[in-house]
Formats: sequence, C-alpha cells, structure tokens
Amino acid sequence: MHYGHDLRFGTFITPRNDPPQAAVRLAELSEASGYDLVTFQDHPYQPAFHDTQTLLTWVAARTERIHVAANVANVPLRPPAVLARAAASLDLLSGGRFDLALGAGGFWDPIAAMGGPHLTAGQAVDALSEAIDVIRGTWDVDERSRFVVDGTYHHVNGAKRGPAPAHNIPIWIGALKPRMLRLIGRKGDGWLPSLGYLQPGDLARGNQTIDDAAIAAGRDPCEIRRLVNINGRFSNGRGGGQFDGPAEQWVEQMLPLVLEDGIGTFILASDDPGTIVHFAEEVAPALREAVAAELASSPETAADAAWRAVLAAAGQVRSSTVRAKRRDGIDYDAVPDSLASRAIEPGDAGYSRVKSTYMRGGSPGLVLQPTTPAEVADAVAFARRHPGVPLGVRSGGHGISGRSTNDGGLVIDLSGMRDLRVLDAERRLVRVEAGARWMDVAAFLAPHGWALSSGDYGGVGVGGLATAGGIGWLVREHGLTIDHVRAVELVLADGSIVRADAAEHPDLFWAARGAGANIGIATAFEFEVDEVGEVGFAQLAFDASDTAGFLEAWGDWVVDAPRDLTSFLLMGAPRPGQPMVAQVMAVIDSADPDTILARLQPLAEVAPLVGQEVRLTTYEAVISNAADTAHAGQGEPMARSGLVGRITPEFARDAARFLESGATPFFQMRAVGGAVHDVPADATAYAHREAEFSVSAIGSPRHRTTERWNELMAPHMAGAYLSFETEVGPEHVAAAYPPATLERLRAIKRRVDPDNLFRDNANIA
Repeated sequence: MHYGHDLRFGTFITPRNDPPQAAVRLAELSEASGYDLVTFQDHPYQPAFHDTQTLLTWVAARTERIHVAANVANVPLRPPAVLARAAASLDLLSGGRFDLALGAGGFWDPIAAMGGPHLTAGQAVDALSEAIDVIRGTWDVDERSRFVVDGTYHHVNGAKRGPAPAHNIPIWIGALKPRMLRLIGRKGDGWLPSLGYLQPGDLARGNQTIDDAAIAAGRDPCEIRRLVNINGRFSNGRGGGQFDGPAEQWVEQMLPLVLEDGIGTFILASDDPGTIVHFAEEVAPALREAVAAELASSPETAADAAWRAVLAAAGQVRSSTVRAKRRDGIDYDAVPDSLASRAIEPGDAGYSRVKSTYMRGGSPGLVLQPTTPAEVADAVAFARRHPGVPLGVRSGGHGISGRSTNDGGLVIDLSGMRDLRVLDAERRLVRVEAGARWMDVAAFLAPHGWALSSGDYGGVGVGGLATAGGIGWLVREHGLTIDHVRAVELVLADGSIVRADAAEHPDLFWAARGAGANIGIATAFEFEVDEVGEVGFAQLAFDASDTAGFLEAWGDWVVDAPRDLTSFLLMGAPRPGQPMVAQVMAVIDSADPDTILARLQPLAEVAPLVGQEVRLTTYEAVISNAADTAHAGQGEPMARSGLVGRITPEFARDAARFLESGATPFFQMRAVGGAVHDVPADATAYAHREAEFSVSAIGSPRHRTTERWNELMAPHMAGAYLSFETEVGPEHVAAAYPPATLERLRAIKRRVDPDNLFRDNANIA
C-alpha cells in the first residue's frame, strides 16, 4: 500500500570519534548532496563513538537545511523528560530540523519487582509507551492540567512543561516485534526498521499490524510514515543480491518498496563518500521519477486523489492528537495549498508562540502566516468562506487593544512579511512590509541618518500602528506615523490587491491612514522618512505628591516647548507610605547638550527630582527596547483611551482623583500636538488634529477602571485613539471619528467590504 507520503532520503552514518570531524564531514556532504535527513546510531557505551546527542547538536549547527536524528535513541539511557527537553531545544536552535527516533534498547536498570536487568518484550513496550507519554506531555505547553505520568518505569508528578519545539517533532520507533508494532499504531508517527533484519513479507505484515492498531485507536494509518534503513554497494554489473549493482538496479528494487510496502523514507547506511554522492545523484532522482510515473498511471479514486492533494500541500498528515484539538466551525482541510505549510493549529508545536498577543491571552482555531500579498489574498478568501468565525489580523501582536487574537477564530499573521528597502534615497522614500517591527525599521534607517516617528516600543508591528495613527517620540516635530505614508498596499475583502496613494484609489489612501483595519489588510507601506541625527533622551522621576499641580505644569511645559521636544508621562496608583511618583520621558531632537538641558530645565524646577538619566543617543537606541520573544499575554486586557487639549485645572484635578482611587496601575499621557496640527483634519481618517495629548489607562474590573474612567476622565475627552481602547461598540467608534469622517468611512466600507469581513477591530458597520 502506498500511504501518500512525499518521498524522502537520508543517510545513516557511524558516529566514530577518530578523527573527531569524520562523521560531521559526512553529514555536511549529505546536506550538500541533497539528502533530507542525516542520522547516527545511539550507542553511548561504545568508546569509539561520539555521544550521539552531542553530535546531533554539532551537526545541526554546522548545517542549514538537513534534518538530524538518532537512529535510534536508546531510551533506557536517555531519560524521557531529559530527552524531550533536549529534543525541543535542538529543534528550536536548528529552526525545526530535529526528528526523534526511539528504540527500546538495552541496559535497563534493574527493577526489583522484575528480578533483573532485562525486561520482557511486553515490559519493554510498556516502558517505551510511558516514555512517549512523558515526551509528548513535556512538549504540550498549552495543556494547563497538572503533568502526571504514573507509570511503572517512568514517573512525572507536576513537572514543568516545555519548551515547545519549533515544529511537530515526529516520533519514529525502531521495532520489529508485533507488540512494538502495535505501539507504533497507537502512538507513533513512523516505523523505522532496518531492511537487513527483515524477511520477505515482513514489511507487509508489519504494516498490517501497525494499520490495524492505528484504526483501533481511532487514527488514520496514513499519519504514520514508513522509513527503512538500507545498505548495499554500487557495481557495474547487475548483481544477484538486493542493492548490489548499478543505480538502475537499485531503483528497480526500491520501487515496489514504495508502491507496495508504503516506504516514504529511505536511509542509506554508508560511511563511504562516493556511495553517498552516487546514491544522491543517480538513485534518488530516478526513484522519484519512477514513483511519480507509476502513481500517475495508476487508477485512483476521487477519495485517493483528494487525500493525495492534502498530503502534497501539507507535506505530512497531522496526527490525530493535533486534529483532536481543532475548533468547531473551521474547515481545516480547505486551507489553501499556498498556506498549508504555514498554518498553525491548536495542537501544533508552534501554537504557544502565536496564540496570544502582548497583553491578551488568545486561543484561535487557526493562525495563517502568509509571506506574500497573494498569500494574504488566499487567507482572505479562506476567511470569507467562514463568515461566522472571528477574524483577527496581526502584524506584531503588541496592540494594547488585543484584537489581533481571539477565541476559536482565524488569525492572519503578517509576521513573515518583514522586507525593508530604499526606493528613492534622494526623496528618503522607503518601502516597509507590514510585519516588520519598528525596532527593525529604526535599525534599517539609522545608517542613512534617517528615522521615522513610530510609537514608543520597538516590538510593535508596522501594520497596526501605521493604519491607526502612530504617536511616537518625534511626533511634535515630525507628526504622526501616518503623516509620512505616501502609499499603502492593501488586500481588500474581495481578495483584490491594490496600491493606494494620493492619485490612485485616493479614498482608500485616505481611509487607510487612521481606519485601515476596517478597509483591508495593509501588506506594505511607502514612507517618506526624516533626517534625524543624535537625540537627547531623558528619563526623569519626580515627586508628584501634588499630582494635579504636577500634571498641569507638565502639560504647559510640553505645549509651550519648541517642537523639537516630545514627552510622555507615566504614573500609577499610589503606594502606601510613599509619595506619588511621575515618570517623565522626553526626546529632544538635538545633538547639542546645552540645548537638551535648556529644554529640560523648566520642568526640573516644577517638583523635586527623585531620579534622572539624560543621555545623548540615537533614535535607533531609544526604540530598540523590545525583547525578541514570543508574546504570552494572559486574560483580557482592559484599556481606556481619550484625547484632550491643554491640561486644564479641572482635568488635572480629576486625573489626580482617578489615580488616587487606585483605578489603574498604568496611566500614560503622550504629547500629540505640534506638527500634528499642521495636517488638515480632513486629510486623513485620523481627524482629531486639535488634540494636545493622548491619555490612556490600563486596568481591570478589580480596579473598577472603566467605572472610574467614565466618571472622572471621559467628561474631559474630545476624541479617542482606538489603538489604546479595548472597549467596543458604536459609541467608541464615534468617539474616534467625527461625524463627517465616520460617514465617509461608512461609504467606503459599503463599497469595499459590503459583507463586513473586517469587523473585529473597532468595527465601522
């Protein structure tokens, strides 16, 4: 039986340690020759051999593409919890290139109840089964229950799970006996025997045993890859034995192993460089052609054809364990071929790294990671076929609103689209894909002496901020991020890909700058950036016991300062027995220390300084403040947002009351005046150009954040900035967009998204 798996080839190399690099060189030769996999036996008790796990790590570091595996790992000498973490670590370090092959092995420790060092065949199966449970349980970081394996041979009681590997590491089992074969059917991802130990008919009988056990366990036998170790020699004349002759004879003998016995991976056991190269050049491509020709000429049912299409797209079948975690309402089998290899499901190894955002814990049913506009269009088409399923669109996943994840829905994740390039150096025109982060953009622009004002955190993705506004460290001098957009590339709800600028699709260009999340998916932007050299960056802490007085004085200082100064303020709830502290940060676009100090001096006289740091630095250094780690938010964030003019005594008084109430541990005000005022209110969908400050607070129901905000802060607001707002509903959309702006947006929405596909982000209905 042919199980439909793509045909792969590997090598099986002796891990000898004299000379030390011999096995490594053969592994490098295997990769250069085009093999998919390189394996080594695991006999750590042999003094002439390297420790296989150490060797695999070294080989993975010395190669770029090829997968690595033991052939097979000796489980009695590799405690499964330790082996699981070693496997996951190497998989992460190698970019998803580690595969795990297990064997019952020898050298089990004496077990008093068994009376000796050797286990019976049945006991060895039980021990290996328990080891698999420990390994898979260690990798399952999304399982919240207590991790317990109460086995006879392996025990886990409350151990920490993780790390999750980079890909779904398959577990192949090297075995021959029926009990082990049935274990493969129940729990394994592959069968790995050596052909030299098999008698005629053993493969067919072994496959039947595995298939019967898989079906009895509710699995599809096609989940299980069939691998085999082979050896032989090349000669000019046709030999009488198996794999003893010219390349064409090898192909003839291997073809029925693929078509009749379902072998999907052949692993050549050889330490001879010539044999390794000859097999790769003469046998592997010829066998692939022969298999393709036979399959093309064989009669095939419609079900077989559909199954092969799924296999071809995915590269392998997802296990029943993964499929068991699928969410209702999503047609997983209909994922476009272009996205199948970058579709992450709840049961997949990489799910824990993409399910949540910076602040919100999510559990989407499927995360699609396109890398081109055409693939984004395919993702949008897939989303259109699921009109009742929530849809989130993500660039960096930092957004305080948390809308780029969901529960049980779809997420289109643009993090793989990070290209940056200069289009016109004289105009300082650059093109940036939406999945890039602002710290990446700053690093790219810095060598040119350029910068682009872009929030205050380098881990934010370009797409979300550049379609909402962009209140950054240079905003008073250079305006919002959207004020530098000269064109935006969009995928619309109908799947069409357009480039919008002032001349072409001007309505979309207008809407994308401030309300882009409702119009389509922005995949790239063209920005006209600014010349920015060294800047002053101040981090000051003040005794703000007179909270209202300090807020009013800080607001006056900002508004009255030259535009080369931009400042943000951060405060929290008072701590018992300690004065209220205000953290003030400011960027002064000047390389002159005297100018920097002159800008700061008026504020320094307002209240006692309790901490200060002022340094001459670069915009790149200021914005490179994010760790390159996966987001792991938990729960539902709560954030409120508003825009105000000058800080009045009344606003300062109520803000002080809001803070003193304990309603928020995080209260921030950002300058948003200066150059922002220079752009006409109707020039972009961000229309509240008269504001001087953006105000936001993060909290929770426990803090009564919303109630206190509505009581004390909301009456002062004249607009809102939706990127900092978690509340949803028409009233919040109306707060962000004045009536004329909102009506124009509704007209555009009716035209380009009449079915309201993009509805899960401050929806303009």
